[in-house]
Amino acid sequence: MLKKIPTSQLKLGMFLQAMEGSWFSHPFWKTKFVLREQGDLDALLRSEVAFCVIDVSQGLDVEAAHDTGFAATEPAPLRVEQAPDAPVMAPSPPKPAAEARVSMSAELERAAQLVNRSKQAVVSLFGEARMGRAIDAEQCLPLVEEVADSVARNPSALISLARLKTKDDYTYMHSVAVCALMVSLSRQLGLSEAQTREAGLAGLLHDVGKMMMPLEVLNKAGALTDAEFSVMRSHPVRGYEALKAGGMVPESALDVCLHHHEKMDGSGYPNKLKGDDISLLARMGAVCDVYDAITSTRPYKAAWGPADSLARMAQWSGHFDASVFQAFIRSVGIYPVGTLVRLQSGRLAVVIDQCPASLTMPTVRVFFSTKSQMPIPVQVVDLAQPGCNDRVTGRENPADWGFTHIDELWSRPTAH
Repeated sequence: MLKKIPTSQLKLGMFLQAMEGSWFSHPFWKTKFVLREQGDLDALLRSEVAFCVIDVSQGLDVEAAHDTGFAATEPAPLRVEQAPDAPVMAPSPPKPAAEARVSMSAELERAAQLVNRSKQAVVSLFGEARMGRAIDAEQCLPLVEEVADSVARNPSALISLARLKTKDDYTYMHSVAVCALMVSLSRQLGLSEAQTREAGLAGLLHDVGKMMMPLEVLNKAGALTDAEFSVMRSHPVRGYEALKAGGMVPESALDVCLHHHEKMDGSGYPNKLKGDDISLLARMGAVCDVYDAITSTRPYKAAWGPADSLARMAQWSGHFDASVFQAFIRSVGIYPVGTLVRLQSGRLAVVIDQCPASLTMPTVRVFFSTKSQMPIPVQVVDLAQPGCNDRVTGRENPADWGFTHIDELWSRPTAH
């Protein structure tokens, strides 16, 4: 039986069925679990959630004297209200993920299924926007939650698979990739779960304005003319106006949509904001947006390698917030999955997983010898394992070696 009670009457042992109010004010990603930890109960008591629904058939009931008398009915549909901007925060140690971390190989299959589902969801979502219909953030939240769960299990899997988007898929899968990157970066920065949810939603919706762009400009294979580039530069404002008009998207997501192309030195657009005038989430969005864009094949350019992209971004003075960018590197790795590296042994390998304890010692798949200039039997090597005498000495450009199968090497599951 379900009962709706004031949050102040919650106690350990109750089965939490639902929380009233905006999803963005909830301290947890999910409901429907037994409250067992004092920390979880304290988080609920500190939150803006005024009432909760408990299932007394699966957990403790309230004392008779405290029974509120509310009808045992399903809670009303949640209504998304505008949430305040995430405050600017200094980087802090990442919070532990809700789910235990698994290997890249273990998460790849689940992430691949999520990529397929998320593409369908975003195509539908953006199709609604193209037709001028309001976007309801509430409908986006299950996808944000699935992305966040995958990132918690292994950040590299979904982020790397989303990078393999085709030219035709770019606009849709770019939004999913930036959603995942924003969630991962938020956790690296130590943001609250509520702020992390908002960051993920902002990443998902940041480029919705491109649905208002002429298709011949959006999908043009060659370089844009000045006039066409001017049209494309209007997408943040067009997206912001569309989301704002719908009235169902939090302010933080509106801000990222409008300002993810601003730069720290004030040379960005549309408002030429500078430094602290750019919100933390917008600064995060700028890094995540650019990284996925330059590591993806576009209608007008080939993808850059992930490690090479980080190196180039680091040289763009005045573009990114330095502390946010450093946190971003920690979240994706110095040698992100898919990077071709040279080992001290003279072998070449592709990075297939990260070591959270040491970003310089990833797990790699060795496949080529620079000494013999010949392929060698493929071997998985965990450079962080005790007794491993090899190490990364630098990154390599696959094009310099004529390698065209790098993505196949890292994206195939490891045999157990």
